[in-house]
Amino acid sequence: LESRGHKFLGIYTVAPKATMAVIVVHGLGIHPDWGMISTLRTQLADQGYTTLSIQMPVLGKDAKPEAYPATFPEGAQRIEAAVKFLHDKGYAKVALVSHSMGSRMSRVYVAHHPNGVVAWASLGIGGGDTYQGIKVPVLDLYGQHDLTQVLAGTKKRALSLRGIPGSKQVRIADTDHFFADHESEMVKAVKDFLDTVP
Repeated sequence: LESRGHKFLGIYTVAPKATMAVIVVHGLGIHPDWGMISTLRTQLADQGYTTLSIQMPVLGKDAKPEAYPATFPEGAQRIEAAVKFLHDKGYAKVALVSHSMGSRMSRVYVAHHPNGVVAWASLGIGGGDTYQGIKVPVLDLYGQHDLTQVLAGTKKRALSLRGIPGSKQVRIADTDHFFADHESEMVKAVKDFLDTVP
């Protein structure tokens, strides 16, 4: 894929007869076929959703999370390019599934493109972000033993979902920031949410 003259990787998996496509957005310092991201992109495709997992901006190994907000505009541009790619492929409905820092990048896109996607599954978002001002249905998904900054914001995020029809917050028990050993519940929560999107 290409955004503002820069090429970046996208892994495109077509589900036969899919009526919706899903952009999968990874978190800090990883790639579009890593661990739980690979699980989301392949298992959602197995369950009827075409997926496009995209490479987000990655800083050097020593970069602290605080350095990443400077990359958010570029991240949003990559999501915009992915949405266009899927629309050009004939998918009228495109949703976002994002994790961790990727959710923070996705928030920038969704806030500035209210008609860009039809729904957003936001996994493990931290940084104090809420869904204030978001217009599409949101799934706020997190693990019982998630990162401190994710857990600290659960009440504020839940409150911010109240005015967004079709939105909900779900906690998966006995798992961490990466939904380790509970990937099937993670995928089911995302699929159940996407299945409700008109």
